[in-house]
Amino acid sequence: MPNFADTSQYTPQELALWEALKEHEGEEFVTVKGLRYTYTITGNELFVDRRGKSITRATVNLAYQNARELEGRVSGPKLLGVFGASYLYPVFLRLGVITEAKAGREK
Repeated sequence: MPNFADTSQYTPQELALWEALKEHEGEEFVTVKGLRYTYTITGNELFVDRRGKSITRATVNLAYQNARELEGRVSGPKLLGVFGASYLYPVFLRLGVITEAKAGREK
């Protein structure tokens, strides 16, 4: 059984990101295609209420690293390069992890 209390494998930035995700749990987000959703966190998984999808913490961290490599200039979910990017993209926008590369785009 995984030890969820062991956080030594994560960087301080990844720990801060996960805490920020917990703070926004239950808030409503909207995908680029206009689909509304919320998420909950259980252990090391983020569960999206649409179709019961779950995104692992490792996947969230990979998307975060990809966004950092792009210096936060991510024009769409596909650039995050992970499963569940369409759900992570709006969350990362709200948290300030990424900015939209295209100016003037409507949300």
